Amino acid sequence: MDFYIRIKEAVGRRWWTLVSKFFFLVSKVESGRDCLVYGFPLISLSKNGAVELGDRVVMCSSSTYTALGVSRKIIIRTVLPNAKVSIGDDTGLSGTVICSAKSILIGKRCLIGSDVKIFDTDFHAISPEGRRYKPISDAVSAPVVIEDDVFIGAGVMVLKGSHIGRGSVIAAGSVVSGIIPPMVICGGVPARVLRDI
Repeated sequence: MDFYIRIKEAVGRRWWTLVSKFFFLVSKVESGRDCLVYGFPLISLSKNGAVELGDRVVMCSSSTYTALGVSRKIIIRTVLPNAKVSIGDDTGLSGTVICSAKSILIGKRCLIGSDVKIFDTDFHAISPEGRRYKPISDAVSAPVVIEDDVFIGAGVMVLKGSHIGRGSVIAAGSVVSGIIPPMVICGGVPARVLRDI
């Protein structure tokens, strides 16, 4: 039985390797070498928006290919003109939502756990008058930076203006809303430093 499971997994990987090349071509994503999707992510670009992937980025939208499973497909959107999402070499994402009004930069060798949400905008204006009808450009936005070698646990939310330092770990279920220094473990709502690595 184990033999048949291995064959099925190998065939699945080959299938997604072929599909990935076509997917990145038609979705207008600038992808590096050997990038891979498992399941189809939802990617939409605003006017002059850009999504750039480094080499060997893996995006998992299928529960078949990740231990925790995912509750949704990967969603990557740029929502205002000239917004950018950049994901560095050897980074892996599972069921992640990334929404950029300005800029979201994710470094190299990052692990983005199941169902993480990263966004650089409040989406709606703070003032209650007409909030529902105001354009997203009226909302407060600030770039997000996630440096190299960061591990973000399942279900984390990374809010506008956040900066996570190199090598840090964010515990599952945390909310990041500020500056996280390098080489620390953080957790909580809002996330705070628990200890050094």
